[in-house]
Amino acid sequence: MVTFDARYAAPFVREHEWAGLQNAVTAAHETLTAGNGAGNDFLGWVTLPTDYDKEEFARIKAAAARMKEDTDILVVIGIGGSYLGARAAIEFLKSPNYNAKPKDTPDVYFCGNSISSTALQDLLDICEGKRVSVNVISKSGTTTEPAIAFRVFRAYLEKTVGVEEARRRIYVTTDKARGTLKGLADREGYETFVVPDNVGGRFSVLTAVGLLPIAVAGCDIDALMEGAALAQKELCDPDIAKNACYQYAAARQLMLRKGRAVELMVSYEPNATMLNEWWKQLYGESEGKDGKGLFPGSVVFSTDLHSLGQFVQDGANILFETVMNFEQPQREFIIEEDPENIDGLNFLTGKSMAEVNRKAFLGTTLAHADGGTPTFVLNVADRQEKSLGYLIYFFEKACAISGYMLGVNPFDQPGVESYKKNMFALLGKPGYESEKAALEARL
Repeated sequence: MVTFDARYAAPFVREHEWAGLQNAVTAAHETLTAGNGAGNDFLGWVTLPTDYDKEEFARIKAAAARMKEDTDILVVIGIGGSYLGARAAIEFLKSPNYNAKPKDTPDVYFCGNSISSTALQDLLDICEGKRVSVNVISKSGTTTEPAIAFRVFRAYLEKTVGVEEARRRIYVTTDKARGTLKGLADREGYETFVVPDNVGGRFSVLTAVGLLPIAVAGCDIDALMEGAALAQKELCDPDIAKNACYQYAAARQLMLRKGRAVELMVSYEPNATMLNEWWKQLYGESEGKDGKGLFPGSVVFSTDLHSLGQFVQDGANILFETVMNFEQPQREFIIEEDPENIDGLNFLTGKSMAEVNRKAFLGTTLAHADGGTPTFVLNVADRQEKSLGYLIYFFEKACAISGYMLGVNPFDQPGVESYKKNMFALLGKPGYESEKAALEARL
C-alpha cells in the first residue's frame, strides 16, 4: 500500500551506495527484531496492530457511539503525541474543515497543546450552549499545558452540567495503574483508557490515545488497525530491495551522510498538513539528540511553492524532499469551460483537478532535481483508513530503523525536559529556588 520511488534522486545517488547501506540496515533490523537495542522498553508499538487490548478497543467504539448521541463537541486535551496523531488522522480522513461540515458526529477540538489564554478562551466561547464531553490524555496528569486545560474544562463541566453529569462526560486516557490523573479518575469514577507502558507518546496514535478521538469523528478504526497489521506483516524483510520502509530509512541516512541536513516532507493535499506535523514530532524527537539527526520540515504544495519554492529551487543545497503522493483522490472535481476564457485556462476543460495536481507534482519534482534538490516519493494508494494505518506503521518502523542506523536511542527525548525546568523555576515552583535566581540573572 506504500511504495518507495527513488528515480528522481538518481542524479544524486549512485547505485552502489544503496548496496553499501545494506549491512547497516540489517544490523538495525536485527536490533529492533531482537529487542535488545537502546530504548527497548518502548517497543510495544511493533506488535500493537495485532496485539492490542480487544476489550478496551470495544469500549472505545462504545464510548464513541455514546458521544455521537449525547455530545455536540468533544474537547481533546493533550500535547505532543497525545493529540497530534488523532488530529492528523481526523483531518487526513475527513477534512481540515471537519468541524464546519454537516455531519452526524460531534465536532472535535484540541486544546492543552499551548499555554495561550486566547486560544483557551476562544474554545470556551465555542462550547457555550453546546453539549460538551472531554477526553484528557496524559500519562501523569501533571504536564503543564494539558493540566491547565483540564483544570479549566473540568470546572466548566461541573459548573454547567453538575458534578455527576461531568463525571459521565469526562473520559481519561492515562497510565493503567499510577499517576495523578489515574488517581483522580479512580476517585471520581471517570471512564478510563490506557496509555501502554511500552509505547512512547509519539508512537501512540494506534492506542486509545488516538483511537478514541478518531472513532468519535466517525472514522473506521477497525480498518485503521487492519492497515497497520498488514504493514506489520509486510515490512519485515531486511533486504532493502524488498522493503519500501527500509528503503526510505536508508535514503534518509544516505542524504544525511551527503550533507543534506534537512528533510522536507511534501504533500500536495492540504488534508495532510497535520499528518506532516505528526511526522515532524516522530522524527524530530526520535533522532534529534547527541548532536545528530535530520531536521524535519514540511510543506504543502502547490501552496508553499509560492513561499518556500524559491528556496527549494535555488537556495542552499542543504535539503532533500520526500513526497507523499496519494494515487487516488478522496473527492473529484472536473474543470468546466469558461465561454470568455478570461484566464486563458480553457485548455484544462474536462480535466480533473487531481490530474492538474499530479502534473504540478511531476513538474515540480523535475524542476527541483534540475535545481539540485533530490526528491524521493512515497506512493500511497489512497486516503482511506486502511492506507493510513499502513502509512502510520510504515513511518514508525522506518523511524526506528533510521534511528538505530544513526546510532541514537529512537525512543527517548531527554532534551524535552530542559525548557520545563527553566519554566518551572521562573514561575516560582517550590524546589526550584536556586535555579530561579540563576536564570533571572541571565535575563
